[in-house]
Amino acid sequence: MVIDPRDSKVVYVAAEGPLWGAGGDRGLFKSTDGGKTWKAVLTISENTGVVDVAIDPSNPDIVYAAAYQRRRHVFTLIDGGPESTIYKSTDAGATWNKLKSGLPSMDMGRIGLAVSSADPNVVYATVEAADGKGGIFRSNDKGATWERRNEFDQGAMYYARVVTDPKNMDRIFVMSVELRQSLDGGKTLQKVNEKNHHGDNHAMWIDPDDTRHWLLGSDGGMYETWDDARNWEFKANLPTVQFYDVAVDNASPFYNVCGGTQDYFSWCGPARTRDLNGIVNSDWFVTTGGDGFRSQVDPVDPNTIYSESQYGVLIRYDKPTGQELVLQPLEGKGEPPLRWNWDSPIIVSPHSHTRLYFAANKLFRSDDRGDTWKAISGDLTRQIDRNKLPVMGKVWGPDAVAKNQSTSFYGNIVALAESPKKEGLIYVGTDDGLIQVTSDGGTSWTKYEKFAGVPEMTYVSRLAASNFEVNTVYAAFDNHKNSDFKPYLLKSSDTGKTWTSIAGDLPQNGPVLAFVEDTVNPNLLFAGTEFGAFFTIDGGQHWVQLKGGLPTIAVRDMVIQAREGDLVIATFGRGFYVLDDITPLRQTKADSTEQAVAVFPVKDALLYVERHPLGGPKKGFQGDAFYTAENPPYGAVFTAYMKEKIKTKKEKRQEAEKDAAKKNQTLPYPTKDELRAEAEEAKPEVYFVVYDESGAAIRRVDAGGEGGFQRVAWDLRYAAPQVKKASEDGDGDFPDSGDLGPLVISGTYSVRMFDKVGGVVTELAGPQTFKVVTEGAAGMSAADRPAQEQFMRKVTRLYRTVSGALHTAEDVESRLKAIRGALREAPAVEKELGAVADSLEARDRAILLALRGDVEMAKRSEPVSSSISDRVGSVMDGERFSLAKPTQSHIDSYNIAAAEFAEQLGKLRTLVEVDLTKLEKDMEAAGAPWTPGRVPEWSEK
Repeated sequence: MVIDPRDSKVVYVAAEGPLWGAGGDRGLFKSTDGGKTWKAVLTISENTGVVDVAIDPSNPDIVYAAAYQRRRHVFTLIDGGPESTIYKSTDAGATWNKLKSGLPSMDMGRIGLAVSSADPNVVYATVEAADGKGGIFRSNDKGATWERRNEFDQGAMYYARVVTDPKNMDRIFVMSVELRQSLDGGKTLQKVNEKNHHGDNHAMWIDPDDTRHWLLGSDGGMYETWDDARNWEFKANLPTVQFYDVAVDNASPFYNVCGGTQDYFSWCGPARTRDLNGIVNSDWFVTTGGDGFRSQVDPVDPNTIYSESQYGVLIRYDKPTGQELVLQPLEGKGEPPLRWNWDSPIIVSPHSHTRLYFAANKLFRSDDRGDTWKAISGDLTRQIDRNKLPVMGKVWGPDAVAKNQSTSFYGNIVALAESPKKEGLIYVGTDDGLIQVTSDGGTSWTKYEKFAGVPEMTYVSRLAASNFEVNTVYAAFDNHKNSDFKPYLLKSSDTGKTWTSIAGDLPQNGPVLAFVEDTVNPNLLFAGTEFGAFFTIDGGQHWVQLKGGLPTIAVRDMVIQAREGDLVIATFGRGFYVLDDITPLRQTKADSTEQAVAVFPVKDALLYVERHPLGGPKKGFQGDAFYTAENPPYGAVFTAYMKEKIKTKKEKRQEAEKDAAKKNQTLPYPTKDELRAEAEEAKPEVYFVVYDESGAAIRRVDAGGEGGFQRVAWDLRYAAPQVKKASEDGDGDFPDSGDLGPLVISGTYSVRMFDKVGGVVTELAGPQTFKVVTEGAAGMSAADRPAQEQFMRKVTRLYRTVSGALHTAEDVESRLKAIRGALREAPAVEKELGAVADSLEARDRAILLALRGDVEMAKRSEPVSSSISDRVGSVMDGERFSLAKPTQSHIDSYNIAAAEFAEQLGKLRTLVEVDLTKLEKDMEAAGAPWTPGRVPEWSEK
């Protein structure tokens, strides 16, 4: 994409494939309204698009475009042809001319273009061509003639991009596996320092004001240098990883997610952590290198991980030691070579955790975790010679541009599943459109090659054997490499003999790349497509897109973590996503959304103390660039559905007025009483109430009043002893101890949903019962956790009372200050009542000294004795990050504080309720000015 420097609303986009916002054509498109509408300004043929575009900065009416004829099928790549060339327009795209002089005369492939900002007469092109005639070309006359400056032509289908130095016309950079630089206009190339930098470079920006400052995009992400690549800074906060596949383990208490990425290795990391800060980059670890693909984890031993790089290089990774052992089987002596897919399928048998199935063009089985392999099939593909298949209307010879490069060997297995209901019932899908089935562990196979509504020889993208019906299997097909972007998703109820489409109303533009059947509800299915994730609750008749923060992105794989009921998906460009607890979707039926309100079953909640390894919440002190992914909400998560928003009187009136306006009607103007009622109406409230096993209400959790689904979490605490104060410093610190109630103990709890509208409380839904389970409870004595909970509830009650007493005493201090001011205006009683006020002030100061300590000496940095508040606060702070039984020191502090407080509370009560009240009554009788804390008296008599 390039933007006209004269007018930022004029944009050119090169489309080597169909541009869906412009009628599905390929070519060069132009927008004059900032991308709202598009018009094709250069189209060549159905086989040829435009891969690059450049504008002359001195005259933006001069536009260069690189036409790119190529076709990638499942079986091959032809990366060039006679239609690949460079076009030039001198009238902003209205007309075009081919540029030929000095460029290769044979078939060209992908071309990258750049116009020098330092001298716009100079144009560079990286050209891919047949017979080794490609390379780096330069024109010194705006494209009229070209000179081949260098033979460098590597990996054009991935790279083919040249970048010019904004201030030096002879300095260029060529994208490749290693970034290369030329200081003499392309005659010679040198590798740029990429120590501590991931290769496979695709995009580069050079700061026009400081050409030592670059941004470089590669398969590893985004990097920045300020010193001409001497040092690199990795932008670790951009979650742009391209995952091909996903797997989960059964680690406890929190499971891990594993998967392989586009040229960025295979990784595993936690779905949640104990850390208050969330999931950080250092929580992830590499299991093998290369382009990462399938991963599987032993369901019994989460320390055993199987990971794979391209073309079937399978390893077994031992998590505690980091050891990797290569397991890939090879063909036997004298046998033809195996054909592995770029993304070869492997599964762990649901019937034995040490049994693996792994597929090339044959299916292999291991019963000892990959130490030994046995082929249990012959070649299960069509065994077609790909070199005899036509591409773009003809069969191409061996010298075609980049023929067969970066393409899997045709005729291999790409999808694999074993029935969890029947051992040895195995399904295999191939890249040439076959599904092969064995019901006896591979002794015999049945081939299926035609599927209703699916074009013949379509790539089988996924197979899934049902968790419920032994004869049921699902198949997804992907035909996008034949320019067919329809979703093909089928179901068979007879082990593959007959098939029915369950694609339903999935969007017609979006091949199905991933699929999973729920482990609880057989009608709940999930599909991943090129443009997002979808679910159905009726077996495939009607599909709904999953949103809720999930971007529109290719979803390449998906899996359900059965123990937790989570849906985990792998996206190609935005990393992993987890939809926590799909119970509400499992419970939803076609008529569920017609209910006024529903509260769904609540998952049991794990009670533990969150760690804070960064010293504070969120990102600690690591700065905004530090990357963290949020953990799922801590505590018990409540999910509810409300058909409609709860509306205020004003909202109802405004809605009625809008409806009337649509009908050309006018409603009566609201009365003053109605407008006053609107203004005085309290905002409607929706909330949950949590009850303990005895039925006592222990906590309110606020919810939203909007319609639709909503989730809120209870933090497994009793109510706080004080109302939380607004923080002046934002939310970057831990909350005060008094802002948190004590943690509850393990047990059975329930929740109900309420609303409060117009002052009336109504129960909307519930109850739903759930359990709270304490992490590590097995390591505690039966009395430890209850003892801590009972102690902390006792401490919290004392904290509430001490805090209230302290605020009361401080309020008395303020009231007495106002009283002294008022008495100065009442000279008749100033002497008498002033002495009383002085006495009360002295008593209040003594109480404050006991409650909060010697403030004056503390200001002077002198040691002071622990006050009642100090002792209670130290217990609250000291116990807040622990579930252990209370220490004796904390028990002693509590006992001392409780005994001292009882005496001071009695004094404070007498001071406030008796003596201060009498003083204020005497002031009122004397006609002294009003002071805060008393209601004035008045009578005409």
